[in-house]
Amino acid sequence: MRLFRVERPFLVLAMIAAFALASTGLAGRAQAQVSTTTVPGMSGGMTTVSGLAGIVDTGHLDIYVKGPNGTALSGVAMVTLTKVSGQIYRQETIRGGHIRLDDIGATEYKLQVVAPGYEPMEKDLEFRGSVEKTVTFELRSADVEDTSLGERLAALGPKAQKELGKATEALRDKNTKEARSHLEAAYKLAAAHPDVNYTYGVYESELNHAAEAKTYWKKALEADPNHLRTLLSLSDTLLHETKGGEALPYLTRALKVQPTSWRAHALMATAQLQLGAAAQSLQEAQRALELGHDKADVVKPVLAAALTQQNDKPQAIKVLEGYIKDHPSDTDAPKELANILMPTTVIAASVAGDESDTLLPSSWMPPDIDESVPPVEAGAVCSLKDVLAKAGDRMQEFVKNTNRFTATETLIHESINKWGLPANTEKRKYDYVASVSEVAPGFLGVDEFRNAANPADQAFPDGVETNGLPALALIFHPYNAKNFDMTCEGLAKWNGGLAWQIHFVQAKGKPNNIRNYKSGVNGVIYPVALKGRAWIAADTYQVVRLETGLAAPLPQIRLFADRTEIDYGPVKFRDKDVQMWLPQSAEVFYDWKGRRIHRRHSFSNYLLFDVNDQQKISKPKGAEDEEPEPAAKPGKPNN
Repeated sequence: MRLFRVERPFLVLAMIAAFALASTGLAGRAQAQVSTTTVPGMSGGMTTVSGLAGIVDTGHLDIYVKGPNGTALSGVAMVTLTKVSGQIYRQETIRGGHIRLDDIGATEYKLQVVAPGYEPMEKDLEFRGSVEKTVTFELRSADVEDTSLGERLAALGPKAQKELGKATEALRDKNTKEARSHLEAAYKLAAAHPDVNYTYGVYESELNHAAEAKTYWKKALEADPNHLRTLLSLSDTLLHETKGGEALPYLTRALKVQPTSWRAHALMATAQLQLGAAAQSLQEAQRALELGHDKADVVKPVLAAALTQQNDKPQAIKVLEGYIKDHPSDTDAPKELANILMPTTVIAASVAGDESDTLLPSSWMPPDIDESVPPVEAGAVCSLKDVLAKAGDRMQEFVKNTNRFTATETLIHESINKWGLPANTEKRKYDYVASVSEVAPGFLGVDEFRNAANPADQAFPDGVETNGLPALALIFHPYNAKNFDMTCEGLAKWNGGLAWQIHFVQAKGKPNNIRNYKSGVNGVIYPVALKGRAWIAADTYQVVRLETGLAAPLPQIRLFADRTEIDYGPVKFRDKDVQMWLPQSAEVFYDWKGRRIHRRHSFSNYLLFDVNDQQKISKPKGAEDEEPEPAAKPGKPNN
């Protein structure tokens, strides 16, 4: 049996930079801007009004969030403003304990604040006319200790953060000499901080100084006994020394901290195998594969060894043969297959994996889709076929009813520096128009147009336009669902209700009909395979949340990460007597050509157009008091 390194890649994302969302199934086409009453390129003579973002009576809301000690919350919190109807109106991230929300429409709201390690809190609000309000939340600690990276890094201070970030960057570039100078600087500033000691341990491990690495990792655990990456890295090193008994208590703690960590289960499988507990090893290896999907393939040789110890050699051979087929570069696996009929001996060998991959993940973006599985309700039985069929019906209704709609789109753009800190922030507001239709049998076309209220803001920041957010849910349309491998992970709680939690990944050998990247108008098209997770309401089978990421990076275009998170909400179109679930807010992260970007999109003031509608469209319910701004001047197409 051989061991594997705990892989913890830098998690960074990418969307589209002059890359248009396009494919044979979802065609994100011309990025023209709407500025006249008839939208170019759309049949049916759709009439629209520029400047839909304007409203008459608006309020301003200052939100302050404090910790239990009465001081401003140093970590990250999420604030959600929900209408009485249940529709999400605004959703923003709070950093530093304060945020100001402008242009709040006159109505009643429920305001919720959620922060890692604290109990969620809610308050009711009412806006009437142009007013300013201030709301303060004093959070109460939750029962579970917060081990959030963002929370810990916020306590470091700017200079220590910078030095730690530079050390992390140097280690990723294999520059241990530079890494040491920055680690020494960070250590002088924060010698007891768990992340400083954790990264120092990674540095020593890179130099093959296992004893020194373990010393720093034990210091990290003295400061934070639940530091997950340290628990995993220390356990990994002990297992390579065939010290399964010493690794066991650390792994037990890791699984208490994060029960859905596939890496923790995979390492536990190795520890149990070293201790001669083949049945427990088999159970842990299978759980790791359930949670980690393809990422957890590295545990399959351990699974095969456990099967062999239980005298199930035919299944062990089958597992290893499949692993060898998918991982031809692993030269140890064929040797194990050849020796599988011999008594299994626990040895310490390493599979492909780099200790530098255990570095700190970026604090500015969410973890990878397959890092862990969100919790689900015990005992719920999921029929994947039934869920997909009913969700597919909703997607067909969406295409049939949508045709064209407009909205006000607000964009907040952050450029992230190499140390994971915001370097520049810009804000844009657009009149947004989208059309979804079946342009040919089996072919769904998506057109998007934007027009900025301020002509100077017509172009997206950094020349990178984000397209395709409303269309991503069409992954579950019958035309596209067949091209994904899907798994129902169970029934999850979601916003006071229940939703089926579905994992998906682009199927090998199937058409990629969701996303392509293209640089410029006539550039080469690059298909992009996606993986992700969706939450589908158990009562209505509407997609209520969607998370996507890259199934694999595209080094040929320097696209190393692309992450999107979208929350959907019901939008009632009064005149058409139609309710559709459309994006309320979205967060986009990407790492493309050396640029790291974080964007927050929010949509409001939805209006629906019919294919043959030639009349001015009335406002949707809930927006009766809002009036459009004066028409904005036309802007240049953003190519």
